[in-house]
Amino acid sequence: MANSEHTLKQYDIELESVRARVLQMGELVKNQVRLAIESLDAGDPALMDRIISDDHLVNAFEVDIDESCTRIIARRQPTAVDLRMVIMVIKTITDLERIGDEAKKIAITAKRLKQKNSLALPRFEKIRNVSILTLNMLDKSLDAFSNMDISSVGEVVRQDEQVDEEFRIILRYIVSFMMEDPRTISSALEMLFIAKALERIGDHAKNMSEYVVYMVKGRDVRHTTAEEIERELGENLQ
Repeated sequence: MANSEHTLKQYDIELESVRARVLQMGELVKNQVRLAIESLDAGDPALMDRIISDDHLVNAFEVDIDESCTRIIARRQPTAVDLRMVIMVIKTITDLERIGDEAKKIAITAKRLKQKNSLALPRFEKIRNVSILTLNMLDKSLDAFSNMDISSVGEVVRQDEQVDEEFRIILRYIVSFMMEDPRTISSALEMLFIAKALERIGDHAKNMSEYVVYMVKGRDVRHTTAEEIERELGENLQ
């Protein structure tokens, strides 16, 4: 009996350790995105290089956590809620690693723009606004993971729709800008790549919040509208 209790306690410690490392990875990734936008805004090549260099830290987190999850599955054979937890973690770190890749892309693109002296391209203010929105989505998704709280998931899905619309606006503007002055095509495309990276970060943040619903409710709400998610959550809260 004592051995059984010890085993269960050790199992709980392993699961909690994995969750804690996911949150550490999330903070690192969030900082990478924030610094990438700051480097673009400030035109700071040293900061751009730091973001590019630190991407290996994000990758190391993913590998380490993934290996821990594999060991838990092999040794503990989790079921029900515990199995959903491990699956959620594996999916979440995949999205976090991809967000890290997008932050790196932003830094690389910012470096190219800096070399062309093209960081003052119009509509950067719009890109900065989208970056604030995506960082807010990432914050909410990490909070939802930390607290196993699904109350903000509908809002994150709505914010993702807003990010998508902002990206379409930026795309239309940049296309018209290039048509008016073909000399700007190269730099305008670089700025478009940055806007697309932010749009992808929003997608990954939304995915992460939806995984929490899967963990808490056992339901896959991917490809579900914000209204449907909020309706279901509202019914569950009554």
